[in-house]
Amino acid sequence: MSTDPVWPSGVAKVVLPETDSTMAEAQRRLGDLAGPTWILALRQTAGRGRRGRAWQDPQGNFAATLIRKTDEPPARLALRSFVAALALHDALADLTRLPEAFALKWPNDVLLNGGKLSGILLESHGPGILSLGIGVNLHSAPERDPEAAFPPVSLRQETGLVIRPEQLLDRLAPAYETWDERLRTYGFDPIRTGFLRHVARLGEPLVARTLKDEFHGTFDGIDDNGALILATAEGRRAIPAADIFFP
Repeated sequence: MSTDPVWPSGVAKVVLPETDSTMAEAQRRLGDLAGPTWILALRQTAGRGRRGRAWQDPQGNFAATLIRKTDEPPARLALRSFVAALALHDALADLTRLPEAFALKWPNDVLLNGGKLSGILLESHGPGILSLGIGVNLHSAPERDPEAAFPPVSLRQETGLVIRPEQLLDRLAPAYETWDERLRTYGFDPIRTGFLRHVARLGEPLVARTLKDEFHGTFDGIDDNGALILATAEGRRAIPAADIFFP
């Protein structure tokens, strides 16, 4: 294992034995927010994922939220999901020394040996407030959802490695600041390049399902706004948000 990186200056850390949801906890702490803050719960009893889906989080798994104030527009804030995915990928690869085992799934999941290891949820709580929730199956994975594109996996089951949530947070926070600084300094281009370097199934057929439509085509990259680019029989199409499935 490499030497622990330095915790980012000006960023606070809160570790709780238990909470209902780190996203809810972040909202409750808005009035006391002095600067960017990571909130880690060693046990989360009512976690949630995208579109209100339940997120199972037994003891030993990772559940944390970064909350920060910002004056950036919503479109720019949405790009933080890519920043978070890259940071989580780097932190896990560094801790395990198994970089080839991890890949990214558009827009922000981390895969391990082809299974879903993590989930990332981005929310804005009014103007200028960003909450970024991250869940990782460090110890155990939930039962498979037959509608899910990738089976859930855990780090321990796939690799035999036991990593504590605090260990992951101490790698994740500095990695996030590194990628976030690149976004703020150079724009989305280096983020897109880094994401595509690790993304799964680039150039392969996929199905993108939105709340209203279903699109079939070939995964052809992501655009300047982070939208999925799908090469279809009717031409290239940019899809801002969707669940993706591979035949």
